Amino acid sequence: MEWSVSTATNAYLDTLKLCKDQRRRQNSWKTPEPESNEFISALAAGMKAKLIVEVTSGVSPSTIALAAAARQTGGRLVCILPERVLDESTKAIKDSGLRDMVDFRTGDPYELLPSYEKIDFYFVDCQTENYARLANVVDVNPRRSVIVANHLVGGKEGLGGHVKGMKDRVEVRSIGEDMEVMMIGRTDQKRASQRKQATKSKWIVKVDKESGEEHFFRMPRSGTSSMAPTQRSKEFTNTVRS
Repeated sequence: MEWSVSTATNAYLDTLKLCKDQRRRQNSWKTPEPESNEFISALAAGMKAKLIVEVTSGVSPSTIALAAAARQTGGRLVCILPERVLDESTKAIKDSGLRDMVDFRTGDPYELLPSYEKIDFYFVDCQTENYARLANVVDVNPRRSVIVANHLVGGKEGLGGHVKGMKDRVEVRSIGEDMEVMMIGRTDQKRASQRKQATKSKWIVKVDKESGEEHFFRMPRSGTSSMAPTQRSKEFTNTVRS
């Protein structure tokens, strides 16, 4: 999967600021997992996603995060949400200066999703009714794409790699306590081998002795961290709880 350090960094920092500003305007706006919005924004931007689709059940900071990513990649975000929260979501995006990045659609996501083909980045809020069955109709880019299932709380399960037409091409990871990330296309051994030979970076793993968390850092061979936000904000990591 081609990765852009600069767009990931810019999206991360942009989301950090925009969500902070929005929290000032709405004190009740909380994020269940710290830095989750910055993470998904950087992930979508870093992979240069052009078509980003979000299915959400309400007004969410993830919409701002994904819109910020779309601004960095020159892509667009399609946000499918209930009619009852459209006005509030539109206002939050407008206040953040991202209105041109988002196409809002209201209605049954099971009927709306088939309208979009070769989605690069698909984000589903698992508070959405019947969220699991949406995997049967979502059409993702088979060459490289990412699916994120969020709000896996109260015993809810992720998609577990079950995506239409993507058998044996999905790598699944749990991020934090309530998020599942699926990388699609990464199991193509030939392309993986080519990328490994061409890469100029490596991954370093550090374990927090107190919490047991593993932190993954992408480092260039020169020894300078490619995760620029670590110097100006908090750590930009993929965190997997042991």
